[in-house]
Amino acid sequence: MSKRIAFLSAAALSVLTLNAVVTAPASAEDKMMKKSAMSGDTVMVGGAPMYPSKNIVENAVNSKDHTTLVAAVKAAGLVKTLEGKGPFTVFAPTNAAFGKLPAGTVDTLVKPENKKQLTKILTYHVVPGKLAAADLTDGKKLTTVEGETLTVKRMGDTVTLVDSKGGSSTVTIPNVNQSNGVIHVVDTVLMPS
Repeated sequence: MSKRIAFLSAAALSVLTLNAVVTAPASAEDKMMKKSAMSGDTVMVGGAPMYPSKNIVENAVNSKDHTTLVAAVKAAGLVKTLEGKGPFTVFAPTNAAFGKLPAGTVDTLVKPENKKQLTKILTYHVVPGKLAAADLTDGKKLTTVEGETLTVKRMGDTVTLVDSKGGSSTVTIPNVNQSNGVIHVVDTVLMPS
């Protein structure tokens, strides 16, 4: 009986040790990712590295989470602008964020006859200058390239943007530094009035 208990104890200890070894790197990776985002190092977004030495478009085209945004930027003719000197602060909605829009909205917006409306929505996600997450203080008004404002709501480390229509979008990955600015990944498409 005591051999069986010793065996089971050893097995349990092995499982706990293996579990600690398997989970420790993920936890360390998460900490490193947050540190990287804060320090300007390369950050992973949508399964791809976002290199601070590349511009907004060069990085965004590699993110599998931003294929809808990239297609919209191309349809609106904003590629050259976002490849420009800047600096720009871009609040980049994910594919899931675009998926929250009513069915057919994206397909309608990327049609050539809706280029003006699409451009208005996309430029509403861009603020001139480079604003780190630390610059996004509670109550701050951000004037977008589109001309209207976004209002920052901050609770601890959580940054939320409120659009002209009262909708909100939360920053899910802050401080993704680019050669011509910074991207903050957001979970909802912001809408101008």
